[in-house]
Amino acid sequence: MSVFQRLSMIFKSKATRAMDSVEDPRETLDYSYQKQLELLQKVRRGVADVATSRKRVELQVQQLEQQSGKLETQSRTALGQGREDLAREALTRRSGLQSQIDGLRQQHEQLQGEEQKLTLAAQRLQAKVDSFRTRKETIKATYTAAQAQTQISEAFSGISEEMGDVGMAVQRAEDKTAEMQARSGAVDELLASGALDDVTGTSQDDIQSELDRMSSTSGVELELERMKQEIGQGGSESARQIEGGESGSQGTSGSGGAGANGSANGGQPGQTQSYRQGEGA
Repeated sequence: MSVFQRLSMIFKSKATRAMDSVEDPRETLDYSYQKQLELLQKVRRGVADVATSRKRVELQVQQLEQQSGKLETQSRTALGQGREDLAREALTRRSGLQSQIDGLRQQHEQLQGEEQKLTLAAQRLQAKVDSFRTRKETIKATYTAAQAQTQISEAFSGISEEMGDVGMAVQRAEDKTAEMQARSGAVDELLASGALDDVTGTSQDDIQSELDRMSSTSGVELELERMKQEIGQGGSESARQIEGGESGSQGTSGSGGAGANGSANGGQPGQTQSYRQGEGA
């Protein structure tokens, strides 16, 4: 296969594919039906033309037959008057007319046969056109139903071009919404933390922010105090037990200490008295 043949084949295949993509079978069927109607109309005009020619030949035959009859009458009259030469001339003309009449009759027969053929062809073509019209409408209805079913199926599956565009638009809207929500949340957090200043003046002032922080701090302190109290209750019982044991031991040692103190104190008066006597001397 030569290069030109391959190029020609590629071009034809590309052209066929392009035509298939833009061709609508319904329009093609309508165009074919229109062409058949035009052909049927031409055949009918042909039948009418042949019938007109046949009728014209019939009229000419009638006229020639009238002239032939008139010449025959004239030849008889001339022969009756003894004018044999005029009678011979009239018969000669009548003979020429008869030849014309015979030729016209042959044409009439031919035209009549042609008219019958064209009439039969027109009838067959009419039947074919009617059948094609019925089939065309059936094919168009089936194609339309199949096309609608395909569009519905593609819409349900989401693979159609229109639904794909809608899906992409919905996805873009959801992405933008999520982005705006995230951005709004981030800005609110920054405003609440004080990292950003609200230039519109609609946010809380410094005093309110301090009050909010104090309230939060007091809540933390209250919670811490409650936890201390819970821990302190368990520790206080142990402390009371320990304090009770220590107080018992301190009472016993206190009694002994008192005797010792008594003895010590008992010795102290004597020492004091001796000290006083020394001072008197």
